[in-house]
Amino acid sequence: MDMLNKLTNLFQQALETREPTVNLLESFVDHWKGITNYYIETTDESRPVKQTDIPWRLKQMLDILVFEEQQQQVEETGPCLEYLLQHKILETLCTLGKAQYPPGMSQQVLLFFSKVLSQVQKPLLHIINAYRPVLKLIRLCGLPNAQTEKEEALFLFSVCTRVKKDPYVLNYILEVNIEARTSRSSSTSDEPVAAAAGVGVSEGRAGATSPENAASPPSPSSPIPPALPGQRGTPSASASAAPGPQATSGLIHVLMHLIKSQKSRARLKALESVLLLAALPGEDSGALLASRSPLCELLAQRLCELYSLIPSTLDPTDVLGFPLMHWRDQFPQTSEEERQSFPGSDQLTGFLCWLDYCQQLLNHAPKILSVKLAKEIHRQWLTGLLQPQLLQMSEAGILLHTALLSCSVQSIDSPALLAELVLFLLGSATHPERHADTHTDTRLTLRYKLIQHCDHLSDEISIATLRLFEELLQKPDRNIVANLVLRNLGQRGYAVPAAAGYAGEERHVADTLDESDELEEDPFFSDMYADSEFGDAEPLLTLPNRQEESRPSTQIQVAETVNSFLCLVPQEAKSSQHVQGAGYDTYVHDAHKMFKDCTALSLDWGWPDAAIDNPSPCSEFYEGHFLQVLFDRIARILEQPYDLNLQVTSVLSRLAVFPHPHLHEYLLDPYISLSPGARSLFSTLVRVIGELMQRIQHIPNFTDKLVQVRKELMGLEDETMVEHMALLRGVIVLEEFCKELAAIAFVKLPMEEQ
Repeated sequence: MDMLNKLTNLFQQALETREPTVNLLESFVDHWKGITNYYIETTDESRPVKQTDIPWRLKQMLDILVFEEQQQQVEETGPCLEYLLQHKILETLCTLGKAQYPPGMSQQVLLFFSKVLSQVQKPLLHIINAYRPVLKLIRLCGLPNAQTEKEEALFLFSVCTRVKKDPYVLNYILEVNIEARTSRSSSTSDEPVAAAAGVGVSEGRAGATSPENAASPPSPSSPIPPALPGQRGTPSASASAAPGPQATSGLIHVLMHLIKSQKSRARLKALESVLLLAALPGEDSGALLASRSPLCELLAQRLCELYSLIPSTLDPTDVLGFPLMHWRDQFPQTSEEERQSFPGSDQLTGFLCWLDYCQQLLNHAPKILSVKLAKEIHRQWLTGLLQPQLLQMSEAGILLHTALLSCSVQSIDSPALLAELVLFLLGSATHPERHADTHTDTRLTLRYKLIQHCDHLSDEISIATLRLFEELLQKPDRNIVANLVLRNLGQRGYAVPAAAGYAGEERHVADTLDESDELEEDPFFSDMYADSEFGDAEPLLTLPNRQEESRPSTQIQVAETVNSFLCLVPQEAKSSQHVQGAGYDTYVHDAHKMFKDCTALSLDWGWPDAAIDNPSPCSEFYEGHFLQVLFDRIARILEQPYDLNLQVTSVLSRLAVFPHPHLHEYLLDPYISLSPGARSLFSTLVRVIGELMQRIQHIPNFTDKLVQVRKELMGLEDETMVEHMALLRGVIVLEEFCKELAAIAFVKLPMEEQ
């Protein structure tokens, strides 16, 4: 009995090893005949496909194809896959899906194609009897009011996944070669063209052929010879009438249609499919997508569509407080109650998510595609849509779109898009500005308008625009600081030649006030440096004995700079020492972090380590439009709204922390000898102090009121109606700004000197 069982097992193993392919092929053919017999025998055309055995038979056919491939020991096409291609089963299924017979057949066909492409590992998209029906099925996707969006998205994702594995078939899927062929003269026959490309013309042939072997049809699994971008096409002549890549039925158009789907799963798969295509390695693939497909145009167009959907009634404060968005955030995992919601929040989320999605494409795409997409976004969104909104006359419109631009700038990190953004906002000029050119240079209209908006009659517009520039100054692009400030400071025209270094021990901060006789005569001004930040305490940095030093060290210079800023506000106008937690030390930590970030940001910008030795003689130094507006704003700090003062000082602090020697000298050196007509940040602050000391004389109990207002701003006391509120708040901001500048000067001291 045991011997009989052993013989039986051996016999079964022999059958399984000798004829597995015959059994698989017979089973595969039987299932296909079962499907075709349904169409011969059925009389009920309204019966849904799910009530037939077609889905089951398609699944069995797929399982056989996968199992056959797993059993193959060599990279040859198995009999079942050969049968599938030889008998054009995919073509037939595509036709049945288009006819929707029986009802729901298109879903089954899409699922079958998806699973074949994803589960069969053998390359298929370069085989014409697989490639051609795939193209036909792509053209059937994306129809209006289709009920198959989920299946279409899954199918297209499978196609893009296969293209990622074999990038050289991208030109087939985009139908680039078909476009090249249809552009030829209509008098040229299809047969010679196909023969020249090495592709068979007969409907019964599936692969490459030539006149020498035309008598014997090749295997249907013979591949199409791969073509480089721009070569004449390889598809068969029968496919030459297909639409080119600009047709609305092409792969890119269909994916962009599905991206707008109301079904989140279909939308997500379509987005992932486009990401797969954009991230294909190699400049050839990038060039194809950039120049021979509508991808960049459609992506930028979608960005404009979503931006236009943002309601004009949106509150700008909601925009400025909106968090950074990731493109997957449009598929929220949290409940509606947990999401930030206000009128227009959904539209704003949609736009910011799409902007982030474009960024993902830009960051992962080949350079040629990234540059093309960035330029298209510049053309369509920035110039075509956003610029007119920023230049409009409506203050409400300017405010909203400035806030939207600031929110967008915050999220932009792609080098290609950032370069286009800087070009759009600031232009490309690199020469020093002249005061006379500010109003006449029409090429920089937007730049001029935006800087003017920092000094707008509307405080809200000024704050929003200043916040925009602050966001810009945090971006890793050297052209931003160069365009706004450094091109005007390059030759140190702000300093007289004798001030090309430390001018000696006898320099005093009052030297900067030679032009202001009334300040020198002011009784308060002579005592304004008598007290340090901490009253009778030691100043922040103690100076060494000058007699022991042959020449001032860097530490001495920094110590004097720090103490000059700390002592700039006279004791009568200080209030921080009366409130706990309002000291200078709180700024050092923040300044250190900001300086570290700015240093890392500018590490590769090629900035010099030291200022040039001798300033160039300059008939009229002009600090530039941007610094001019900022200095004008600082000069009015005692009469401006509190929030506006905070924003102006924040932008200036951001500039002061950059490690460029000229910028550091111009903004943080109290002892610089200015050229005639020039002003610096310190000289501007000194004039503000002089004005303050004159106004203090007319306000009784000034210090008490100042302390009360500070406590109210810190939330320690309830707000009360106090006279001269704008002045009192301005003095508090002025004191805090001087402490912040002192902290910045301190942290910029070389580590070995600290």
